[in-house]
Amino acid sequence: MSKHVAVLLGGTSAEREVSLSSGAACAAALEGEGYRVTRVDVGPDIAAVLTDLRPDVAFNALHGPDGEDGTIQGLLEILKIPYTHSGVLASALAMNKERAKTVMHAAGVDVPAGRIVNRFEAAKNHPLPPPYVVKPIAEGSSVGVIIVRDGRSHPPQILASEEWKFGEQVLAEPYIAGRELTCGVMGDKALGVIEVKASTGEWYDYDAKYAPGGSVHVLPAELKPNVYQRVQELSLTAHQALGCRGVSRADLRYDDTPGGTGLLVVLEVNTQPGMTQTSLVPEMAAHAGLGFGELVRWMVEDASLNR
Repeated sequence: MSKHVAVLLGGTSAEREVSLSSGAACAAALEGEGYRVTRVDVGPDIAAVLTDLRPDVAFNALHGPDGEDGTIQGLLEILKIPYTHSGVLASALAMNKERAKTVMHAAGVDVPAGRIVNRFEAAKNHPLPPPYVVKPIAEGSSVGVIIVRDGRSHPPQILASEEWKFGEQVLAEPYIAGRELTCGVMGDKALGVIEVKASTGEWYDYDAKYAPGGSVHVLPAELKPNVYQRVQELSLTAHQALGCRGVSRADLRYDDTPGGTGLLVVLEVNTQPGMTQTSLVPEMAAHAGLGFGELVRWMVEDASLNR
């Protein structure tokens, strides 16, 4: 009899729409692979829903808080339902950008400098000399990220407004010029490296990530062989240092601008990377000869407890 897989999607985070897309693509692919699939839009009653459903495996297609920060993982541990991706600790660690940087740095991974600051203070005075980046400590998909350009006299005022919904503390980091790189990890192996170029605008923001034609993916990234290999090494080391399992994806910056610093840093590790047919990790897997159906099958077969 085929395994019964509950695909957890939607949820209530700022990344709900992304999760619905990921979940729909994964559910369809899993059905194509012969699994019995139930799509579960995650709400406050999720414990009762899963208790009634009793699936063999939970495929976690959630993004953002509750789905990516150890919360749903803890619930699945209590319910004894094997699940995909990373476990409680790795999920919580990776979601907190500042704590993740501390752990990665201790493992020899270069990360950006920076500091945590109260959002009202950051709206009053520049927390760092421009150019710098301000980001929520625990959001994904570039939600809430602000780039403060060189020469800007005033710090970002939105941080002090009611529109700001991403926590009282923010992370300020120096802006690193150059290329946006990303590299997936599957099990204990790094996948190919993609350079992401925003089609419009100057950086890979939420719209560039998800709008049709919003970005150009260069795979394999056009880097010197030693740099390409270093990106893979850093991505795998970061994955292992945080205790990630299954599939993850590291995002990096590489300053190879004329007269630049040559800095190569890991910005963050995504424990729940986007999983539509056109997302970065499925693209990397395809480059390695693994189709989308084969990728999601591997993830289901890799699922466990105590991750």
